[in-house]
Amino acid sequence: MARALAEIALGAGPAVMEVYAEVGAARAKADGSPVTAADERAEAIIVARLKEIAPDIAVVAEEAAAAGAALVAPHRFFLVDPLDGTREFLARNGEFTINIALVEEGEPVVGAVYAPALDRIWFGGRSAFAAGVRVGEALPASEHCECLRVRAAPPQLTALASRSHADPATESFLARLDVAERISAGSSLKFCVIAEGRADLYPRFAPTMEWDTGAGDAVLRAAGGGVVALDGAPLRYGKLGQGLRNAGFVCWGDAALRTRVVNAL
Repeated sequence: MARALAEIALGAGPAVMEVYAEVGAARAKADGSPVTAADERAEAIIVARLKEIAPDIAVVAEEAAAAGAALVAPHRFFLVDPLDGTREFLARNGEFTINIALVEEGEPVVGAVYAPALDRIWFGGRSAFAAGVRVGEALPASEHCECLRVRAAPPQLTALASRSHADPATESFLARLDVAERISAGSSLKFCVIAEGRADLYPRFAPTMEWDTGAGDAVLRAAGGGVVALDGAPLRYGKLGQGLRNAGFVCWGDAALRTRVVNAL
């Protein structure tokens, strides 16, 4: 399933990059967030392919939800964010991603994150992998993909911060930990940087939607990392009572960081 989701994400890449080359204008959705033709084209491709490979599994997709589709959260469903990091897309810095996750019983068990402008894809289920893939190319065979594992936490940590959503709560949290370096990045790439062992921590205290985090969360968990909500419990999915909204979360790589993270919340 992890490879299948990765292949579907790759299949949406050409449509996204066609719009990226056109520098098209964005429109504002009802919640004020931007949306482009790339979001809509990619979502149509992804949803159609998911229905082909798993017609019995429900699909929750960002743009369909924005258009008024009912939110569902059965015991097993797909989460789709066809273009995470629309602001990065419009800023043309390449830090946007295509995201697909499979959620089972509230946990993201499989995910694929594709950064078409960076020619790189991350995917995971039981294990996590990454590969360099140019737009229009096929996913390499498994033996040609990199197996990912989070790193052991060093004495001084490297933290990731959102390029578009910095806030005082994040600064206060990081001040309670021994953070020596900060890296700014956009979209769900931050989950993947930790999964690759290039950083240790990513706090996000501003609200997000479940489709923003599901795929990256699945990849990070498959690489040995973890994600907790602000109450210290594992981040859960299918929160219909909250409209599938995350109030906040913290990601880490080394499991030894979990206690330090929870104590700092």
